[in-house]
Amino acid sequence: METPDDPVLEQFLAVIRQWVSELSDGCIIALDGRSGAGKSTLACQAADALDDCVVIDGDSFYRGGTAAEWDSKTAREKATNVIDWQRQLDVLASLRAGQPGVWHEFDWDAFDGRLNANPTICQPSRVIILDGAYSARPELSQHIHRRVLVEVPPAQRLAQLSARDGDVYRDDWLRRWTEAEDFYFTEVVPTDAFDLVLRPRR
Repeated sequence: METPDDPVLEQFLAVIRQWVSELSDGCIIALDGRSGAGKSTLACQAADALDDCVVIDGDSFYRGGTAAEWDSKTAREKATNVIDWQRQLDVLASLRAGQPGVWHEFDWDAFDGRLNANPTICQPSRVIILDGAYSARPELSQHIHRRVLVEVPPAQRLAQLSARDGDVYRDDWLRRWTEAEDFYFTEVVPTDAFDLVLRPRR
């Protein structure tokens, strides 16, 4: 396929192709980064440009909970519990074994803790990208081949969050989750723990 004219995407694609050539059983990539960094856009662009590549939306494993419940938790508790990584682990284990990964996504429309009734099914692929904050967590490392961090300047990230969610939602989100992301990217998986750091500029 033709490679899009985007230096960061070109870099990402080149490294993925190198990794695939080095690995015998495909490559599962954790694409991590702070909220609004542009992870999902990059993941979708990569999947469009690569043969035999699928993207798993890490946000579909959100645990749910009220604003008050999350606000009562410490940064460590938020970072540890916001995503149901145990279910992610089961999905990745199935895919590593050559079996379809099956899960029920968080129902964002109901937003009351329930999961969608219809399952999401991901077929084994040569390249699998687990896209989302907290996707590079150590608990998943047994099934993750490579970890990639998307890192952009704070002002750019805030602008992207505003464009995506609006200023009011963005500010509420940042108030609740910034400390969790600070903890995670400092104490759990700092920058030097990643195999690749991508720094898009706009």
